[in-house]
Amino acid sequence: MVLDKKRTVKIIKAALKEDVGTGDITTLSTVSTVESIKASIVANEDCILCGIDIAEWVVNVLDCSVRFKPQAKDGQRVYQDKEVAFLEGHARAILSAERTMLNFLCFLSGISTAVNKFVEKTEKYGVKIYDTRKTLPLLRYLEKYAVTVGGGCNHRIGLWDQVLVKENHLRVTDIDTHKNFVHGVRKKVTKNIKIEVEVENLEQLERMLAGSPDIIMLDNMTVDDVKKAVGIRNKLPAGKRPLLEVSGGITLENVEEYAAQGVDRISIGSITDSVVSVDMSLDIVA
Repeated sequence: MVLDKKRTVKIIKAALKEDVGTGDITTLSTVSTVESIKASIVANEDCILCGIDIAEWVVNVLDCSVRFKPQAKDGQRVYQDKEVAFLEGHARAILSAERTMLNFLCFLSGISTAVNKFVEKTEKYGVKIYDTRKTLPLLRYLEKYAVTVGGGCNHRIGLWDQVLVKENHLRVTDIDTHKNFVHGVRKKVTKNIKIEVEVENLEQLERMLAGSPDIIMLDNMTVDDVKKAVGIRNKLPAGKRPLLEVSGGITLENVEEYAAQGVDRISIGSITDSVVSVDMSLDIVA
């Protein structure tokens, strides 16, 4: 995933409006207009860097004359005390941009770092790590970018780009009376739209397999049931086997055990909805 600068700058401007508002009164009242400084953004812990271009765009929105020199790239593993960017220019702009730059860098690097830990545990099984829609309002675009920087994959972007029939849909639809449920859904969407169905047990799995969905999500199943689900799916002809996705209750401690059962993908809400930000700081060096 490549960041769209125009779209990202809109988010940046909203963030700066929230933080700077009508003006950074502390900086405006203490720092002269002609004062220039040099500063470094430093990673205070090991991480997978994400958001370095965003940090540059933040300060340049306030003052395009500020020189921003990245010392590392998004997706690069950086270690504690590593300088990730060097800045030189008007002190007012750099100081006013500081917190917004760091907020983006720390938060997005936290996501990419968390994702990468899951990827490292599952890649030998050929299993892909996916995100979910459990994201902060208005920041989903950037969060999903951070997931790809960490080596993960994006699930549906929103409610408009993929069908995902979940438990509550099935309850409202009274699924037991619809033998051709998946076929009925397919008739109502365009051909390029993927159809995924969530199941909670092996009985539901077998029922949904008859409709040939593109993906079946195994929600909150035990490792043993996931293994059985893979066996049931693999009995189908190769061309009629849906992808199997595991979701619910996945942690770093159990993800490898699930990946080893032969599923295709694992979706994890915690990589975006409860991520711990990476610690970074901006230090004036001259």
